[in-house]
Amino acid sequence: MSKRILAALLFTALFFTPGIVTAQQSPPQQQQTKPQNPAVPPRAPQQRFTVGLVHLVAAVTDRRNKFVTDLTKNDFEVFEDGQQQRITYFSRQADLPLRIAMLLDTSNSIRERLHFEQDAAIDFLYNVLRHGQDEAFVMTFDNEPEVVQDYTDDMSQLSDVIQKQNAGGGTALNDAIYLASERLMDAPTPSAGAEIRRVLVVISDGDDNLSDHALSDAIQMADRAGVSIYTISSNNDWVETDTNTPQKMQYSEGDNILKELADETGGRSFFPFRVDDLAQSFLDIGNELRSQYLIGYTPPYKIADGQFHRVELKVFRKGLTVRSRKGYYATAPVTSPATSVAATGTGH
Repeated sequence: MSKRILAALLFTALFFTPGIVTAQQSPPQQQQTKPQNPAVPPRAPQQRFTVGLVHLVAAVTDRRNKFVTDLTKNDFEVFEDGQQQRITYFSRQADLPLRIAMLLDTSNSIRERLHFEQDAAIDFLYNVLRHGQDEAFVMTFDNEPEVVQDYTDDMSQLSDVIQKQNAGGGTALNDAIYLASERLMDAPTPSAGAEIRRVLVVISDGDDNLSDHALSDAIQMADRAGVSIYTISSNNDWVETDTNTPQKMQYSEGDNILKELADETGGRSFFPFRVDDLAQSFLDIGNELRSQYLIGYTPPYKIADGQFHRVELKVFRKGLTVRSRKGYYATAPVTSPATSVAATGTGH
């Protein structure tokens, strides 16, 4: 492959990936040379980037939690950092191929509920994955993340790999989300330039004691890759009631982390007691991923400053609820989808 073709492909991947803020380096400006103070070392010049289109993937439901798929651009309004923006791109994202990262917590802290996690992972893929159209890979994480099954649409192969996993070691949840998001950014597409939906499913208790990356780093990378995170808690902090019906009286710190991961990326979080509680939820997720909108706008500033910008998407029609990611980091483009990107934010 020639260098010219490779460069074109990289540009296409960066610009048309939903959720990525595309950017372009501005030309250097002529500056007058000033005398330097010999006691102060000269600073390295900062790079300045012009920010392009911001993409948002949104799902809309009515009061009965049914998906609404007949909206137009005029039904939406978008705000960035409290200021309304003009929508410049709109499309209905129906029936797109899915690329799914299944993250399975195999640390020692979930040993007693490993079988629950395995059953939940298999049930999710069984209800959502379509043979010949969607693909998924499986990553486990304890002391460190490990891809145990590469992209495939073979459900029996995915199931076999998941069932073979054992528990032990610490928990590197943030590192797993970071690396899985990078991998989803470089996900295979059906054809050159084709659009896909990127989904990350985390089944864990939400605890992290070994990651090199902070939680904000993991969320940032998911935002840059256009990934929606769906979390399933394996916490067993349940209380038996007088009716013998288990209830979760309060969310643990790990539960709150799982909820934040989902809320910030436009996904959903689940806190089931048994796998059977998830059957309808998984079917709903499959419908949701094929009943979404892609909305784009140009941000009000021109420089990719590395800061987090809060975004709010609203619908005019009464009785509807819209779910989308809560914001993005204004960062320069990645030179390669597989290249590690240093975090530029400290949280939000």
